[in-house]
Amino acid sequence: MPDPSPFAVPTRFDGAPDRVVVVIPGVGYSPARPLLHFARSVLLQHGWTVQELWWQIPDGFSEFTVDTEAVDAEAGACRLVVGKSLGSLACDIAADRDIPAAWLTPILTNDHVAAALRRATEPTLLVGGSADKLWDSRIAASLPHDVLEVPSADHGLELADDAAGSVGVLREVVSRLDSFIGSLSR
Repeated sequence: MPDPSPFAVPTRFDGAPDRVVVVIPGVGYSPARPLLHFARSVLLQHGWTVQELWWQIPDGFSEFTVDTEAVDAEAGACRLVVGKSLGSLACDIAADRDIPAAWLTPILTNDHVAAALRRATEPTLLVGGSADKLWDSRIAASLPHDVLEVPSADHGLELADDAAGSVGVLREVVSRLDSFIGSLSR
């Protein structure tokens, strides 16, 4: 099946041209959704240039891969990757190129993702929910990375039947992202 990455539409928000972050969404979670929207805001506040990918999934889509095109397009200026869900399939790109990363609901049940996270040596933030079937608490705890596990949160980092509580989770995640991204600037 066709790789959706050639159909990605980059959107740039100018900050420091030598500090580019590539934001890789999940297939069903665009950069306009709350976690990535506020991640972009935090990145901009810290002076990053943000390149977001917007997937246009082709008909008959059945397999997802992430290639290096978006990172390569930055000609060495990519200094951070932020990914959500299936975007975490880019963990190997970050690990192999020694790029710090923040992974929101990474698919820790995928052997490829878990192996790449074990290889990653740069600062890495993992955020997941204990009610997410694609998150594995044991794997997260075994990794040498900064981990935020949100009790009872699902794959969208929301709490079932608790809108106000879900907003509180969003606040906690954004605050943790702010601290993590701020630590990269030091």
